[in-house]
Amino acid sequence: MRLRRITVTVFVVGILSIVGYGGVKDNGTPIKTLSGLVTGVQRAGSSVMAYKGIPYAAPPVGELRWRPPMPVAPWKGVRKADHFEASCMQKIRGEHLPWTRQFMAQYPISEDCLYLNVWTAGKSSSDERRPVLVWIHGGGFVEGSAAPEVYSGEGLAKRGVVFVSINYRLGVFGFLSHPGLTSESPHHASGDYGLMDAIAALNWVKKNIAAFGGDPNRITVAGQSSGAAAVIYLTASSMAKGLFQRAIVESGAYLTPPSTFSLKDAEKNGITFARVSGAHTIKELRALKADDLLKAQDIASVRFRPDVDGMFLPQTVTEIFASGKQNDVPTITGQTADEGSSSSNYGKTDVASYVSAAKETYGSLLEEYLRLYPGRTDQEAGESLKASARDLNRVAMSLWAEERAATAQTASFTYFFDRAIPWPDHPEFGAFHSAEIPYALGNLSVLDRPFEPSDYALERMMSEYWIQFVRTGDPNTQGLPIWPASKHGAHTTMELGIDVESRPVATDEIFGFWKNYLARQQGVCCAPGK
Repeated sequence: MRLRRITVTVFVVGILSIVGYGGVKDNGTPIKTLSGLVTGVQRAGSSVMAYKGIPYAAPPVGELRWRPPMPVAPWKGVRKADHFEASCMQKIRGEHLPWTRQFMAQYPISEDCLYLNVWTAGKSSSDERRPVLVWIHGGGFVEGSAAPEVYSGEGLAKRGVVFVSINYRLGVFGFLSHPGLTSESPHHASGDYGLMDAIAALNWVKKNIAAFGGDPNRITVAGQSSGAAAVIYLTASSMAKGLFQRAIVESGAYLTPPSTFSLKDAEKNGITFARVSGAHTIKELRALKADDLLKAQDIASVRFRPDVDGMFLPQTVTEIFASGKQNDVPTITGQTADEGSSSSNYGKTDVASYVSAAKETYGSLLEEYLRLYPGRTDQEAGESLKASARDLNRVAMSLWAEERAATAQTASFTYFFDRAIPWPDHPEFGAFHSAEIPYALGNLSVLDRPFEPSDYALERMMSEYWIQFVRTGDPNTQGLPIWPASKHGAHTTMELGIDVESRPVATDEIFGFWKNYLARQQGVCCAPGK
């Protein structure tokens, strides 16, 4: 199905406030959660109630720093859930093109950040129970927030979904591992505190979402980039068993799952960090100010990310899936056409550099690579860089779906998003990493761009696919092009862009080349010529 291009440009006025345009009003009817009563706010003319800044765990400060999340203390009276609480500790960049402010976390930041937000048009008094989507933001596990405008839940909530977004600990605060932390843990584990925050948030949703009109037995966990990686980790972790029934992994599932440190390697990074911070013990580390820890994180140049801690992850994701121990839920996964366009050298090279890099990367496969992706001129080499990256990612995603099917009983659905958000000032970014989010979540209105009618048509279709998947575990519904589930040997994916249709992942020749290359990268022996 092709979305017809129309040359008349339509300009959209961006939302100037996180809360929304047209003013808001307090909702006078309190909602009862297990921790206390909350009231929300409602934008003028909207059927959706927003409950912002609800605590789902105790503030992870003082002695609770670098410990699994603890229950939130109940409160008396009524809590006004009318604004976003602070984002978790991180370095705020304001915007980092191609990600404008609508995609980025802003001040304030705090260690006291374990809050979530709920958008709903459902009623707790009704027998209706609406499907629930829990959104986990991206940001490389070192930045991000639930508050950016493109993560607003209003677009899906007005169409029948209860939308929840969460904050979780980041960087050194969320993923520090250290022998001292390991020894004090009853599970002999350390690290992965940010992922345990997501578990705590899902537990909160399971226990409380019915009060907001949601169905605790129809929960989808979704995220993009590191948020997508978090979804994969949750799918692999037995700690999340039964907490969600579907998963959406945006820019996140490839043949090689998200990388993780071993506990031993993560502890080595923690020792390096502690030395830079000037602390000699965990007690001294917990006594440091949050700002000082953030500064030390920059100086130490240590990358904090999930580890095989023995508690949240007893094995690697690959090992867990291979043994069939994962949480087996229907899954959507996909990527954008220009995942790497934030790099300043994206698609930029010269003939000599292109051939030299290809020789180093592909070795004995060089001749075949250059035949498929020639670089006889600088321009051709640059375009071949883009084309090869797109083909590699699509093939890897398709092979991931096949490997997943070896131990999964549920279906997976893959997509390839290739619509460049209209941006006359920066066409070089194309369909950049995370560009599909405002379409899928129904939030084009928060961006001030010269959208065409075809963009709004794509937004309606994508958000309907997402909503239908959250409802049923299958994105297909009447009136939309058929989105086939992944099947062994049928190497297709759903193109989402000006064209919305199922398409081959690659030609047989290109598919075979990348399958061979990936097998070699994984150390799998391939027969000659295969």
